Amino acid sequence: MEDLPGKSDSVFKALCRLACLLLLLPAAEPTMAKGDARPNIVLIMADDLETGTLPYFPNITRHLVRQGASFDRFFVTNSWCCPSRASILRSQYVHSHGVLTNTAPEGGFDRFHAQGLERSTIGTWMRQAGYRTGLMGKFLNHYPGKTAEETFVPPGWDEWDVPVRNLYEEYGYRLNENGALREYGWSEPDYLSDVLAGKARDFIAGSDEPFFLYLAPIGPHNPANPAYRHADAFPLVMAPRTPSFDQEDVAGEPLWLRTRPPLSQPARDAIDERFRTRLRSMLGVDDLVGSVVSALEEAGKLDNTYLFFTSDNGFHLGTHRLGQGKTTPFEEAIRVPLVVRGPGVKADSTIAHMGATVDLAATFAALGGATAPSFAEGRSLVPLLKGASPAQWRRNVLVEFTRPANRASAAQTPVPAYQALRTEQYTYVRYETGERQLYDLHADPYQLRNLIDGADPALLASLDARLTAMASCSGASCRVADARQ
Repeated sequence: MEDLPGKSDSVFKALCRLACLLLLLPAAEPTMAKGDARPNIVLIMADDLETGTLPYFPNITRHLVRQGASFDRFFVTNSWCCPSRASILRSQYVHSHGVLTNTAPEGGFDRFHAQGLERSTIGTWMRQAGYRTGLMGKFLNHYPGKTAEETFVPPGWDEWDVPVRNLYEEYGYRLNENGALREYGWSEPDYLSDVLAGKARDFIAGSDEPFFLYLAPIGPHNPANPAYRHADAFPLVMAPRTPSFDQEDVAGEPLWLRTRPPLSQPARDAIDERFRTRLRSMLGVDDLVGSVVSALEEAGKLDNTYLFFTSDNGFHLGTHRLGQGKTTPFEEAIRVPLVVRGPGVKADSTIAHMGATVDLAATFAALGGATAPSFAEGRSLVPLLKGASPAQWRRNVLVEFTRPANRASAAQTPVPAYQALRTEQYTYVRYETGERQLYDLHADPYQLRNLIDGADPALLASLDARLTAMASCSGASCRVADARQ
């Protein structure tokens, strides 16, 4: 059609004005059908909690273990806080999200923020699917770092209650409450786990279903300060004396372990006291669990809520001659509890299939009808929670560790950088030093005999190929590599 003089310009200008107005409008809120029956989801994540301690905690035992399913073999992507938490938020292995350590420049919150990773996390996925979202407690190490204000709230979170200072003391901290800063002192009501429990109760009571709540208390992370009411608990408990405690023979191990001396009696005494202190601090987390369950019951939402309880990594307490710490490829550091209670989950049951922390966000998305992005690398655990036994499932878990550039952080761990493969039977480790480890978990569950020197070359070649495939996978290809035999 031939243009009409004058009219085309006026139409164009009108369209431009309309487009500008549309750009100024706020983004459309996700829509949610009235009476939406999708489940609520609560993730409660302890900090540095090893496996085997849950029977000490009455609320976790009563409300979660006895009413839900416990995973027998659930693993982290990295046995250090920040890389592990980044994997949980993004459903990615460490080599994919690139948050390599706890501290800048290669890790910590600053690295996560500088890469813009918070623009797509389980928070944004669930919110876009119509969920009300909340994150309360520890976010990422050194948040808000040097690259963000203390009032910074990442996208995707409707409720944000995260400490910005002194969080590990659990008293005397500063909390970012939805962009407003509030100081908490040293009185009993200021204890962080209790404050988080109260905020969780308010969130649950005030939410139109469905909601996704990520609760990240501090216990039992060092210094493991308990609530005053728990200061005298567990007076006689000792750290477990498993076969790996103060490992007797380390001759076949890598240099970092081979050169560690046996534990002295004072070191053993300190380990026992640390174990008691950690249990005491976990009683505050246990009380938080009880409070969340009560709030769900009072709101009539318990029957339509999935409760997940896990940890970001495990912890050594005398095992393999380590008085304390993590970052190793041993079971004590990479294997963590996962207990799930919710609709269709068989009470007091055990799930033997392997799982990993990259699977959590994929599971939440599947439960809530959210769309996980193409970069997500985990598997939905929903079939396992429903009692199914998939024909094809995970056979490999990748664990990656990078030594930090920061000298103070590097001094916290003697372990060289490594890549490790945990299969249904073996742990296979490649260190940057060229050293390797191989353990047969069926014959040697406490990993006391490094088989690398006399191992079958065909077995080593297979494990090496599987590890290489996992360490180079990306997105959906990780769900091919993790099933490789």
